[in-house]
Parts: sequence; C-alpha cells; structure tokens
Amino acid sequence: MPSHVRQFLAPLAVASLAAATVVAAAPITQARPAGATAVAASPDISVANTQAHLNQLQSIATANGGNRYTGRAGYTASITYVKGKLDAAGYTTTVQNFSTSAGTSSNLIAEWPAGDANNVVMLGGHLDSVSNGPGINDNGSGSAGVLEAALAYAASGQSAKSRLRIGFWGAEELGLLGSKYYMNSLPTAEKNKIRVYLNFDMIGSPNPGYFVYDDNAAGNAARDELTAWYTSKGIPWEYIDVQGRSDHAAFRSYGIATAGIFSGAETLKSSSQATKWGGTAGRAFDPCYHSSCDTISNINVTSLDRGVDLIGHMLWLYAAKDYGTTTPPTGGNLLVNPGFESGAVNWTGTSGPITNNSARPARTGTWKAWLGGNGSTSTETIQQSVAIPSTVTAANLSFWLRTDTAESGSTAYDTLKVQVVDGSTTTTLATYSNVGANATYAQKSLNFTAYKGKTVAVKFLLSEDSSLQTSFVVDDTAVSTS
Repeated sequence: MPSHVRQFLAPLAVASLAAATVVAAAPITQARPAGATAVAASPDISVANTQAHLNQLQSIATANGGNRYTGRAGYTASITYVKGKLDAAGYTTTVQNFSTSAGTSSNLIAEWPAGDANNVVMLGGHLDSVSNGPGINDNGSGSAGVLEAALAYAASGQSAKSRLRIGFWGAEELGLLGSKYYMNSLPTAEKNKIRVYLNFDMIGSPNPGYFVYDDNAAGNAARDELTAWYTSKGIPWEYIDVQGRSDHAAFRSYGIATAGIFSGAETLKSSSQATKWGGTAGRAFDPCYHSSCDTISNINVTSLDRGVDLIGHMLWLYAAKDYGTTTPPTGGNLLVNPGFESGAVNWTGTSGPITNNSARPARTGTWKAWLGGNGSTSTETIQQSVAIPSTVTAANLSFWLRTDTAESGSTAYDTLKVQVVDGSTTTTLATYSNVGANATYAQKSLNFTAYKGKTVAVKFLLSEDSSLQTSFVVDDTAVSTS
C-alpha cells in the first residue's frame, strides 16, 4: 500500500483499517450472501511455488540496494522476472512505461489469449516496494500470489469464457500512479469491457487478519464471492473500507465493480480479533510495514496459502463466467476520471476546485471537486466533453453532491448550476443553492437522453456572492446509458 496510507492506517486515526473502518464481522457460520454464486470447486494453488517467487523478489532486492522501488534497478528486475514467467506460460504481455518523480516506472499487463475479448475480468496488485525495504509482504505477497495463480491457470487446461487480464502496477507507493495511468490511457470503449477488477495488496502479514474490501458494496457479487469462500473454509472474516487507498481506486472511480482482500498493515490487532484469528493482540498485523524488515521472514505462510488459494478461486470462477458473446452492453460510465482520483485529468475549467484538500471530505477516495467556499464574489467551473452514442435508448447524468453554508434564510445567494454545452448553446439542467444545504452527500440524477448522438460538455458552474461562504462538493460523477 502507498506511503500516504500510513496516516490512514494509524491506530488512533478515525479511519483505522483494522478497527474504525470495519463494517461488519462475520461468524464462520454465516450463510452465503443473497445473490452470491455457489462456491465452485477451488484450485489448490501451490504456496511453495508462491514462496519461490517471493524468494526471487527478495534476491532481486538484495542485489539492488535492498529495495524494488519505482525508478530503480530492483523494480526493473522485478518486471523482467514476472514477465519472463508469464511469457513462458503463454500469456501475451505488454510493458507500459510512464514517468514519475522517481524516474520511469512500468506496468506489466498480461492477457490470456482466449475467452471473449468484449468481457474482461482483471486481477492485479502492485509490484513496487517502498525505498527503504524489499517489500516482500507489501506487496510481493499479492504480486506473487497473482502470478502463481495465473501460471497455474495456464497449465490447467481450463477453457476461458471471459478474457483474463492481469495487471502488475508500478509506482503504487508514489500514489497509485501505475493503475491510474493505465485507466487514463485506456480508451472508453476498452474500459467498458472490464466487468470486474480484483485487487490483492498484502496477503501474507505475519500477524494476519482476513479482511474483505467493502467500499462499493451495493450489488457487489465479487465481494460476496470472497466472503462466501472464507465462510466455506470456516475462516472468520471482516469487511473493511479501504476507500481509495490501493490500485482498485482507478477502476472503481470509473464505475467498474471492484473487490479485494487484505491481511493487515501497521494497525494493532484487537483482543477480539486475536481470539477469532489467533496471533497476538496489541501487536501490528504487520510490524514491518514499509520498513527494511519486510523481508522473506516477514511472511505468515498460513495467511499466504489461504490468500493464494482464494486468488485462484476467483480467477477460475471469473474466467469461466459467461457474460455473453455480443458487444458490451451499454451502461458503462462515459466520463473519464469521474471520481477525480487522478486529479484534474480530463477535466477543464478553473484551476483549483479539483482537490484532495481534507477540509471537505470526498465521498469516496480522497479527491473531489470543491466549488465555492470562498466567502467572496467568485465564479468557478469544471467541465468535460462526452460523446453519447446515437444507438442508446436513454442517457443519464448522475453525481453526488454535498453542500454546506454560512448563509441563512430562504434567499439563494450562492448557486451551483449543472449545465450542458452543446455547440454554442448552454442549457441549465439543475440549479442548487445555499438554501436547504445538506452536509451529507446525496446523489443527483438528471435526464441526458436529449443529447444522444451528440458530443457535448458536462459543466458545473459555481457563482458565489460577496460574503458568507457556500461550499458545493461534487464527487463520483457518471454519464450512463441504456
């Protein structure tokens, strides 16, 4: 996980991963969630082979200054090792280079050359370490688990129905840069083919817990498949809200279903968790998180074994899913960077509103568009062009809005207009104001069908008067079709 997660994970933080953000704890007798697919026969992925990959990553770090950090030789050697394994197994691999403050980094994308290319299922994890350690749990464990599951699938003779794609992300520790770059560079039509993204970031913590991502729970079949597997094995689990703190964030921001597992970082294990999972209460799940001692000896083999078997289960299950052989259905988000997690990428307008300033919370992740809040006469805009296919039946613009104000009374002093710019014509679809401000996010939905067959701009326009602030915070935008 990236360096900025250290504050997010701190034991006393409001958003503590292992305590305050736990949504629910599941007893081992919990029934399968409604709508979950029956648990299929799961492959037994070799933990010994997975450990061999970790030993290789340790050797690479040892030979290259003790780390596998982005922009350094240890990371390049890690890419070379993983690529060689996947090439030999029959995957089609692509190295995608991008620039960072630490130098050139790379993503490695591997695709199994079978299955419906219009229906893509993705698994991934980050391959880079921090600068002061080899990163064997964070995230050699997730990378090695995904790698070994992919190799086992290639050797299994399985017949894929959907297209299996694997991502090994670079520069995660610098702020999720690799996965963001991948999604930002992927054409909209290709994004719309991705049915699910499963993230595996730390699965071998030495004092482990068994956490399942729960940050986009509504209708999330993949999340339910993960919990159903744990339940079927008699392994207690807990939901955890990791928000936008790993590589699933770029996919989730686009509207793709995401899920993942996590064995814990530097947050302390509680007494109740130690009773449930074993291990030591009052000790960090991973005392070597982001440290030089995150070496091969920092891995709990039981946790690693369970993690790789669960990765294998999800890979087998989703590669066999039949989404149909027609072109992808409509309904994908036509906006790019709709949750602002890549900053102002793909949005134009006034400099400043798209921010990760913590004074106003994002709905998900850390970035949002914060318009207003100045307490002085001001105008701010953000906008993005979007092409609405002529073949759709209906189109819809949705977004989440949070408003707080120092104004009072029933006069609209400060406003946020949601507009459509169609050539030289600007149409206001809705206007929100300081009147009835609500500091809780609420989803807004506006009919966009009139613009099918056109390329138009979605525009948010803030107008604030000379005194008393009103803040309009917009997040998780979408233009969807049916």
